[in-house]
Amino acid sequence: MSDLFGAAGLERDAPRPLADKLRPTVLAEVIGQDHILSDDAPLGRMVAARRLNSLILWGPPGVGKTTIARLLADATDMHFVQVSAIFTGVADLRKVFEAAKGRRAAGQGTLLFVDEIHRFNRAQQDSFLPHMEDGSIVLIGATTENPSFELNAAILSRAQVLVLRRLDETALETLLARAEAGARPLPLTPEARETLIAMADGDGRFLLNLAEELLALRDPAPLDALALSEALARRAPIYDKGREGHYNLISALHKSVRGSDPDAALYWLARMLRGGEDPLYIARRVVRMAVEDIGLADPQAVTQAIAAKDTYDFLGSPEGELAIAQAVVYMATAPKSNAAYTAYKAAMKSAAETGSLDPPMNILNAPTTMMKELGYGKDYAYDHDAPDGFSGDDYFPEAMGRTRFYTPVERGFERELKKRLDYWQALRAKRGKAP
Repeated sequence: MSDLFGAAGLERDAPRPLADKLRPTVLAEVIGQDHILSDDAPLGRMVAARRLNSLILWGPPGVGKTTIARLLADATDMHFVQVSAIFTGVADLRKVFEAAKGRRAAGQGTLLFVDEIHRFNRAQQDSFLPHMEDGSIVLIGATTENPSFELNAAILSRAQVLVLRRLDETALETLLARAEAGARPLPLTPEARETLIAMADGDGRFLLNLAEELLALRDPAPLDALALSEALARRAPIYDKGREGHYNLISALHKSVRGSDPDAALYWLARMLRGGEDPLYIARRVVRMAVEDIGLADPQAVTQAIAAKDTYDFLGSPEGELAIAQAVVYMATAPKSNAAYTAYKAAMKSAAETGSLDPPMNILNAPTTMMKELGYGKDYAYDHDAPDGFSGDDYFPEAMGRTRFYTPVERGFERELKKRLDYWQALRAKRGKAP
């Protein structure tokens, strides 16, 4: 039907969004993705050889995935078919495959572009495989989700994954210039222009939609940043609590704390809270930071973390979120040690390797006469009665011998613990009980 409209010249006059009007007509016009489109990049080499492999285009919204797929079909003289995983069922796919086989028999290849391919279930994804293998289709799937989590291994083994980047400020400014070239300058102060680009958050399509709204304003007086915010609905942050963004941001928060950078930690905390993350999820992670990365270098860290959780429970949002922010700053500025964490993992590994070794007989209780006769508790040294309150006995299984798991660091409170352990080791050596 669209071909009929086009032949009649009607399609040219139909209202179209600005983003569609400015859609690139050749690959050289695509901005922000030179790392995959330049002559020496993967897609540049494929186009030069006129040999296209199946691809998965992974990237955030509005960075050109659909446009690139369409232009690849043009550049390689392939028939372009676009479907959406949201609206396409098995029967629809069957028709697409049959038509592709017919074109192949006539000497033309088919580029099948599947938008939101991660929304197909495993069985639907498997249905592409035989048609990819016999050359009926070249599959290009677009996804905003991590393909390694969402796509079948069989699909990934037959398709190259290319990562598209969010558009940077330079690319977004180029898009605005293209929009203005076909209309008029946007009614914005320089500060408001920067705000508009920040609102787009790397999404070119969304930026052009905002620009279209501004170009439609009747009052051409330049808007400042505040007036711009009032004229346009601010975009919600791109953040899916159940998807990869969730794990990426909590990882960034945790590593910023581990790296003793309170400013970066507060930034990632703010990003998560603005994205709608459950504050109690963050609070639980802060407790984990306290025991995993700070440990006994600052024994108060876990107390601070639990207090933040309790405060949030008591106050709720938004006041309670300040307690979590305070705990994050505390964790980031605390001395760091994973010595207890490392020691625990080493002890668990040793426990698995040594099996069911018995404790030494001298530290076993002997509640019955028979057990006493068998030697339970014999020669046990009661530490409180020993000089310095320390007997120096070996409490490991006899077949194992003393093993060092915990080695405190020279930071924070663990510096004091190290002094104690060194002192006790010196007493063992003095009494001939050192290993």
